[in-house]
Amino acid sequence: MAQKKSENGEKEKQANNLVIDSSVVIKWFSDEEDTKKALKIREDFLNGKNIIAVPDIQIYEIANALRYNKHITKEEVIKYADSLIDIGIIIVIPTAEIIKSSIEIAFEYNITIYDACFISLAKDLNFDFITADEKLYQKIETLKFARLLNNLKI
Repeated sequence: MAQKKSENGEKEKQANNLVIDSSVVIKWFSDEEDTKKALKIREDFLNGKNIIAVPDIQIYEIANALRYNKHITKEEVIKYADSLIDIGIIIVIPTAEIIKSSIEIAFEYNITIYDACFISLAKDLNFDFITADEKLYQKIETLKFARLLNNLKI
């Protein structure tokens, strides 16, 4: 992560290469706590300020979450899922190494393999991992590359 100085002179981290989990991306499509921060990550990506990579499972997770949102139509779910593919983020198909690493991380931190695959991908790519899921973050906060969206200064 690159660093810049904040208004009070302290060093502040600024992400450049990111794996963002579904709890962050879902905020692109619904107004929730920290939606502005999630949208800033997307805006920075679109402006070439960062790189975003995600495991392919994220497309299904987002489409499924949107499918159960009473305010979003089937056509909108299709449009939003297409936009995730079309936006140009790197969508990674799992490898045997990532799957094995995901299983190891899931057992070590007592989390789902679904969550662990995002962390494993970030670790493999040497990217920062960002989540908006506070319960997940509490379990993995010892990982130096893990960040909680709420704590980001963006």
